[in-house]
Amino acid sequence: MLRAVSHLPAGHNQGTPFDGVELEHDARRLRRKLLTLRGGGGEVMVDFPQTITLEHEGALQLDDGRLVAVIAAPEQLYAVHGRDSGHLVRLAWHIGNRHTAAQLEAERILIKADHVLKPMLEGLGARITAVREPFFAEHGAYHSHETPGHALLAR
Repeated sequence: MLRAVSHLPAGHNQGTPFDGVELEHDARRLRRKLLTLRGGGGEVMVDFPQTITLEHEGALQLDDGRLVAVIAAPEQLYAVHGRDSGHLVRLAWHIGNRHTAAQLEAERILIKADHVLKPMLEGLGARITAVREPFFAEHGAYHSHETPGHALLAR
């Protein structure tokens, strides 16, 4: 069985991965897990001393030196749109008040598809669109503050 010994951030320039793992948002945060390779070439055991968040376009380095690419898998999400930026900020507050993971962008907020939050947000005047794309939620306040692989909030 293949065994990961370290993780590399996006843009690592350590070589070309021989295969990859495609993981949804929650599955990219792990400490110990058996991952299935995309190319059908087997599995990779991840057993790190502490929980980490694998970065999209980062890599796992195996004990034999080879690399496995980490790819963010598309997920069923809701794109939340407000009437204007002030309305979007208020919608973000309501989402955060429910401790819901969110990807914050200048024109929208992405959340996992949730049959309870959708009518609540629509009741607050939000326009909700179902989308399928990779999810990059903001890290929580007590997260180790790793550098994210891409900008989440356009400034």
